[in-house]
Amino acid sequence: MQFLYHPNSGLSKIKIEGEFYKYIFKVRRHKEGERIALRNLQDQFIYFYKIERVTRREAELLFLEKEEKVVMPKHSMHIGWCIIDPKVVEKTLPMLNELGVEKITFIYCDRSQKNFKLDFDRLNRILINSSQQCGRSSLIKLEMIDSIDSFFQKYPESAIFDFGGKPISCKSKVKSILVGCEGGFSDQERVLFKDRLIFSLNTPLILRSESAVIVAAAFNL
Repeated sequence: MQFLYHPNSGLSKIKIEGEFYKYIFKVRRHKEGERIALRNLQDQFIYFYKIERVTRREAELLFLEKEEKVVMPKHSMHIGWCIIDPKVVEKTLPMLNELGVEKITFIYCDRSQKNFKLDFDRLNRILINSSQQCGRSSLIKLEMIDSIDSFFQKYPESAIFDFGGKPISCKSKVKSILVGCEGGFSDQERVLFKDRLIFSLNTPLILRSESAVIVAAAFNL
């Protein structure tokens, strides 16, 4: 655990109770008098506190000092990800967080199942837990767009990860890339790809959507 998350990190005093209390004192086993590192994941500072007082249900932390500590890859990465099963998204998200993806735009493409609904509050909780483990200093930004056409209107320079493209490599350094859902892109969607940069993997194997997303993120490191 690189730090603990608390939204009020930076205040002179923080009152800890409820789930935060249980996690810090029942799970992490911190004790009164110890020094503890917190982040709010809204700025690039890590805040150090002393556990001043602990009762059976709450505790008080006193601010000691702060240190600016940016923990992010050198290259930013934006992924447009056509919506797949939310359970698969939730399992994949910590890996994308560790790989330093800056932003994910979820898209309802032609072959996305429209009954799939993402719980953004849950996704952000997953990202917070992941960041505490890997040390990342800011959360992935998440957004939703209703179609690939709308995605290209907002991100006209985005590349595509699809069959028959240029082999992707660490030298590609793509800043934004679109990845399809299970079943890939429709013929109507591929019409939109005309004159756009397309990347693919040099393999005869068919990747799952989540595998393709991880590959795209990893090659940008």
